[in-house]
Amino acid sequence: MLVQGGGWQSAWFGVLSCPGRSPWLLLAPLLSPTVPQVTSPPCCLCPESVHRFQWIRNLVPEFGVSSSHVRVLSSPAEFFELLKGQIKTAKRRVVMASLYLGTGPLEQELVDCLESSLEKSLQSKFPSDLKVSILLDFTRGSRGRKNSRTMLLPLLQRFPEHVRVSLFHTPNLRGLLRLLIPERFNETIGLQHIKVYLCDNNVILSGANLSDSYFTNRQDRYVFLQDCAEVADFFTELVDAVGDVSLQLQGDDTVDVVDGMVHPYKGDRAAYCRAANKRVMDVIHSARTRQQLLHAQTFHSDSLLSQEEAAAAGDRRPAPDTWIYPLIQMKPFEIQIDEIVTETLLTEAERGAKVFLTTGYFNLTQAYMDLVLGTRAEYQILLASPEVNGFFGAKGVAGAIPAAYVHIERQFYSEVCSLGQQDRVQLQEYWRAGWTFHAKGLWLYLAGSSLPCLTLIGSPNFGYRSVHRDLEAQIAIVTESRALQQQLHQEQEQLYLRSGVVTSATFEQPGRQVKLWVKMVTPLIKNFF
Repeated sequence: MLVQGGGWQSAWFGVLSCPGRSPWLLLAPLLSPTVPQVTSPPCCLCPESVHRFQWIRNLVPEFGVSSSHVRVLSSPAEFFELLKGQIKTAKRRVVMASLYLGTGPLEQELVDCLESSLEKSLQSKFPSDLKVSILLDFTRGSRGRKNSRTMLLPLLQRFPEHVRVSLFHTPNLRGLLRLLIPERFNETIGLQHIKVYLCDNNVILSGANLSDSYFTNRQDRYVFLQDCAEVADFFTELVDAVGDVSLQLQGDDTVDVVDGMVHPYKGDRAAYCRAANKRVMDVIHSARTRQQLLHAQTFHSDSLLSQEEAAAAGDRRPAPDTWIYPLIQMKPFEIQIDEIVTETLLTEAERGAKVFLTTGYFNLTQAYMDLVLGTRAEYQILLASPEVNGFFGAKGVAGAIPAAYVHIERQFYSEVCSLGQQDRVQLQEYWRAGWTFHAKGLWLYLAGSSLPCLTLIGSPNFGYRSVHRDLEAQIAIVTESRALQQQLHQEQEQLYLRSGVVTSATFEQPGRQVKLWVKMVTPLIKNFF
């Protein structure tokens, strides 16, 4: 059974061989109106800016931190061990948002860690009242007889006052569509795709799911923010907000809605989306207001307390050298912050700047492709070679999924060549024996710099799904710290060192021939990637 990623790729190919179903019925979502592209705002730099990217704080809260609190992880094993260790020592809160929780022994270890921490909290002489909140996707988390829900039910049953499990259900999967679309295929309509793992005031941002391959041999990216209370508070509130508009798992494996909330697929769609928009945007606006007040002296020191005066008054935190911006994308709720910021970063990247962009699923939106091909910066785009695609070697039509990505890659490469952009835009394929590739994000090197000053890290893949269908979150990290810049540079180098440059000869290799039916189907389904 395939459990890589969200399962939506195999679902599309699986429907072609599904007896008794009209493929036109299952292509119904394609008939919905096209969503218009967003026009990005200009890159407005304030005279008193600490750095050139401070315009992002016009959209989201800005968290100033010391770079000593930021650590870049490099391996799945490191991620897994850190996650377990954080859960074991949590005193106040554990908040986890993921696409799904797997069902193997490693995932059971995580559940056991949660159970142990909850027991310790209740039996302590001075109970810490530990709360656990888990947000997953409804369709992916309900797939199969043994699934994310059945893994978490014992915790819910044993600690009903201390554990919350929320299952997000896209409002776009409803009515006849919901009744007729089979399991796995229903995941193509929209998912909860945010990956945030926090314990007390420590936060891990990643693109990794809670599944065994992501703990062993599936390469992703991970950043650990230690003792960053304001960032942890924000993501706790964000997960709470999405949880409130999700279905709540009960101890008997049924689900229910929060009192007063519109049902995501039984209620009025427009009313549900309005309520969800308000709930999430309230979190963003209130955090932004708090941060503006909290850090005013850093950014407007001429009109408020100086650093020395602030220290004398009792605020002894060092001046930040690193800034964290949470970028949220929830197009079903008309929230498009990540899209706006990403497009603006690509638009404003000047001649001589270098952008290293990586995605496990190479299927850029048309807007992102146009910006890469039409702007001035140099691009090195890292993607999965067919052999490290999670579906490589799969049985049946699912085995053709890597070929669909090869087809999209070849089309893009051909466009690069036809525009004479080969020196400026380079594709590279990641390969590692026995591993799969799921890393995503970008690193921005300003003109003349050998180190990156900005990175994007989180759940988006830069594709149509990330922009239009799923719930996504990542952070922009801007840093003036040379030590942190070197960490980010080393992370980028380690990933790119395992890659080869794509040339026209790449597509002549054995196994790179794409069958005609795959070429014909790919344009129909690429908006569901």
